Amino acid sequence: MNIRQAKEYIKNSVNLYLKKDEFGDYKVSVVRQRPIFLLGAPGIGKTAVMEQIAQEMGIALVSYSMTHHTRQSALGLPFITEKNYGGSSYQVSEYTMSEIIASVYDTMEESGIREGILFLDEINCVSETLAPSMLQFLQYKVFGRHRVPEGWVIVTAGNPPEYNRSVREFDVVTLDRLKILEVEPDYGVWKEYASDKRLHSAVLSYLDLKKDHFYCMEMTAKGRSYVTARGWEDLSEILQLYEEEQLPVDENLVGQYLRNEKVVKEFTAYYDLYNKYKKDYHVAEILDGNPSVQAIARAKEAAFDERLSLLGMLLDRIQTDMAEVMEQADYLSGLKNPLKAIKEKADACSVGQILDMLEKQAEGQRKLSASLNRANSLSEADRKKYRNTVRFLEESQKELYAGESTDGAQAYQQLRLRYEKQVERLRRDSARVQERLHALFVFAEEAFAGENEMLILVTELTVRDASARFIAAFGSPDYQEHNQELMLGERGDAILAQIGELEL
Repeated sequence: MNIRQAKEYIKNSVNLYLKKDEFGDYKVSVVRQRPIFLLGAPGIGKTAVMEQIAQEMGIALVSYSMTHHTRQSALGLPFITEKNYGGSSYQVSEYTMSEIIASVYDTMEESGIREGILFLDEINCVSETLAPSMLQFLQYKVFGRHRVPEGWVIVTAGNPPEYNRSVREFDVVTLDRLKILEVEPDYGVWKEYASDKRLHSAVLSYLDLKKDHFYCMEMTAKGRSYVTARGWEDLSEILQLYEEEQLPVDENLVGQYLRNEKVVKEFTAYYDLYNKYKKDYHVAEILDGNPSVQAIARAKEAAFDERLSLLGMLLDRIQTDMAEVMEQADYLSGLKNPLKAIKEKADACSVGQILDMLEKQAEGQRKLSASLNRANSLSEADRKKYRNTVRFLEESQKELYAGESTDGAQAYQQLRLRYEKQVERLRRDSARVQERLHALFVFAEEAFAGENEMLILVTELTVRDASARFIAAFGSPDYQEHNQELMLGERGDAILAQIGELEL
């Protein structure tokens, strides 16, 4: 299965394991809650998927790599204590709480979230001294004498032996206590994740053309050669930073992330060509509705790989604009309830009381954000939303301090005016992005009319999160027209067949 299928399977399992009966007891007993074992090649996104699951389900996540643990750190340290049996006193051995179990309790205390996932990576690389204890843990959720708290689901992960010399193959007794999910790399699934994370469009455009370069492992005369999804994501991030600082990108840099000589050479050459396309086509002019005659003529005559690169640049720019607008919309929507609460009390409040309410709301947002962050269940989108909300509330406090409001009603009107200015800014920004999206369709119609590029454009706008949400919220007549034409008309079956051929 691919990583997306594994993600859905894990979510379903966690939901079932956390389901309770009418007495508040978990329906699936601890002994029957088989831990999930994700078995797959390194760098395909196993850890990232666990973070997504925790964020989407609103539960906590504690992650550990078992390669770093000895028997003592996992099970706890022994100490001597006295106990009385039948009137006689005896010295007996006890164990301190396992570092892993303690981290679960710490997360519960600091976040206030009582249910979650304990994710143990590299589970099949445990030390020889720890291996015998794993069977007890996998069946009973116990390390030493301390049990994983109720409401915590165990998910484990590991690499097959061919990728890691440290792997210890599990025996049948251990395997029989696991739910095993074998995960294979899948570029189509990863691309959806990469697009939403706004990975560098040069990376995505290159992999659209060279899908077989997405993931590879092989032995060469110089040793193991490999390229992983993690490598592409890390390379994307450093490329964006290098461009910000206007630093040169060469094979030495790319080779630090992609450990395959052929892929390094071909991607570096493509990246140079990609930047040439960016200069030649003037992407900003196209989205401003002022493409040059030369740009349109060149796009009409260009080969498919050049067209795909150009389309990737255009989509990358418009997606960034859409994402920024949706970030504004999310935090402004989240401010409605706090402002409504102030409005209901404003007439009976002083300015000082309004300021106190703003401070309490800001502190509440900070605490909620910190709680989710401590539980590892705070998404990047929510992080930005909380930060923007807190900034609005803090800046509103400063304005009221400096303003001339004499009572709560006037103070609320000052707040409302500030909020409405932000809403008006959102209207302007969304209208500007709508115009740029229209310009993109106009250019595509003229340069790519009737070709596969229009299909790719509509498909990418449909599957990417930022554009799908933007179009749903603010609309796009061009998108609706082409989506209907491509997907619902007489050419529907042919278009669907083309999508399959393009492996989008």
